[in-house]
Amino acid sequence: MGTGDGITQIRGTGVPVEGDDIDTDRIIPARYLKEITFTNMGRYAFFDERFDESGKARPHPMNDPGFDGAAILVVNKNFGCGSSREHAPQAIIRRGIRAIIGESFAEIFAGNCMVLGVPTVTAGEGEVRDLMASIRETPKMELCVDLPEKRVSYNGKKIAVRISDVVWSALTEGTWDSTRLMLANLDLVRQTAQRIPYLADDRK
Repeated sequence: MGTGDGITQIRGTGVPVEGDDIDTDRIIPARYLKEITFTNMGRYAFFDERFDESGKARPHPMNDPGFDGAAILVVNKNFGCGSSREHAPQAIIRRGIRAIIGESFAEIFAGNCMVLGVPTVTAGEGEVRDLMASIRETPKMELCVDLPEKRVSYNGKKIAVRISDVVWSALTEGTWDSTRLMLANLDLVRQTAQRIPYLADDRK
């Protein structure tokens, strides 16, 4: 939910995925990077964590019907480490996730999330642990990630969260979407293109 082009609040149920140093290969196995679009990435999210070699489902929060429809992912330390593949946040988003709360994130992963309009906010270890426990106990409990206030609310509790000033500004002001910015300034883009010799009309 947002005001204008900015993102202000993300509301929804949560899904806890526990474990430190969950890397991008675990989020989206490398063999699925050959797809030429991101359309099907959601079905491959955490695939090898969720299914064995025969395709039989393993115990995993994203296989649990209780967490179906979750919009907020809750994780532990150094989530998204490893490669810089943008397929990882794409896979998560296409599972319906609109915000991620964690103890810490790999910098490139967090940046890739930002350019897709997905906040990655951090909280303390104990706060994340308590939040995960509450979600497991009440899977349909609503969470609210409030970006202007930099806090997460759930079950009558409010916890302060951290997010870099640059990312916070981009998300709340709506400048995270570079495509939309270019379209909003299309006349300037065209004027600039005309000044580039190999793009100018008289060189075509």
